[in-house]
Amino acid sequence: MILVAGREQVDWKKLRQFVGRSRLRMATEEEVLDITGYRVGTVSPFGLKNQARPEFDRRVKVLIDESVLREEEISLGSGVRQMAIIMKSADLRRALGESEIVSLLESSG
Repeated sequence: MILVAGREQVDWKKLRQFVGRSRLRMATEEEVLDITGYRVGTVSPFGLKNQARPEFDRRVKVLIDESVLREEEISLGSGVRQMAIIMKSADLRRALGESEIVSLLESSG
């Protein structure tokens, strides 16, 4: 899972290099629900379904693009449609202490 600010877009080439894979794809709606416990459009980095299941062999790794931390206050998916979590980016960083800060956005211009 990659958290980015606003309407920014992840640069697929940078992401492939970062994860060391030559091919990547977006998860399907069914995969998102199965892995996170959230429907597309409501996904939150908090309370991910498989984070609490030790029998699940791969945890969802959360990457925070540095663009998110440039904002003082941010909004995130809450798990419920039409409802967001509003918090300070510094609090997000503390709450997701195991996450990695990355720079994976498309270059502008």
